[in-house]
Amino acid sequence: MHLPISPRLLACAEYIRPGNVVADVGCDHGYLGIHLLTKGIAKRVVASDINEGPLQSAQRNARKYGVQDKMSFHLCAGVRDVPRDFDVMVCAGMGADTMISILEDAPWLKSPRYRLVLQCQSKTPSLRRYLSESGWYIAKESVLKDGRFLYTVMEVLWSPEMPRLTVGGWHISPALLTNLTPEAKEYCDRIIDGLRLALTHRDDPEKQQALEELENLQR
Repeated sequence: MHLPISPRLLACAEYIRPGNVVADVGCDHGYLGIHLLTKGIAKRVVASDINEGPLQSAQRNARKYGVQDKMSFHLCAGVRDVPRDFDVMVCAGMGADTMISILEDAPWLKSPRYRLVLQCQSKTPSLRRYLSESGWYIAKESVLKDGRFLYTVMEVLWSPEMPRLTVGGWHISPALLTNLTPEAKEYCDRIIDGLRLALTHRDDPEKQQALEELENLQR
């Protein structure tokens, strides 16, 4: 049976290591966890969603694809009521505000034990800033194209000793600059063009600083 999994979720799956126990937060239809299990990548998947409808859909799909014995399902916000014995938490398809709320609600995630895989839909600079200022480190970041949209996926580690991101790094992380695929280059160009456009409408010292920093990196 063909699993109708999106390019965004497939990009997240690439960050999962063989044998990982995965917490899929905001699992929706459950396709990410099902993909990881049917491909023999994940050992087990803990799926959570704040809404009962999507969680029931995920349970039906797990039975349909024969992986229900390797998935557990939890109706809750974020990881509030899920078992903590996982290796990596995936949040995909959420905005920065929601992701920040999930992390704020689970201070126990601030541990070298856990990795985060985050695919942010909106306000990504705000997420990068929060992560950096809270002691998280973006170890890897990649860009994918889904239709006409560009999205990033980042691997985040708890590493409070690492230097904080600069203002430019909130918009384009150093990790992304070390992985300049054609999609990543297009993403960077769009970010810089967006900063230039924003500054034609009103003065913004923070955006001006970010633009100057990023333009210097391009030279």
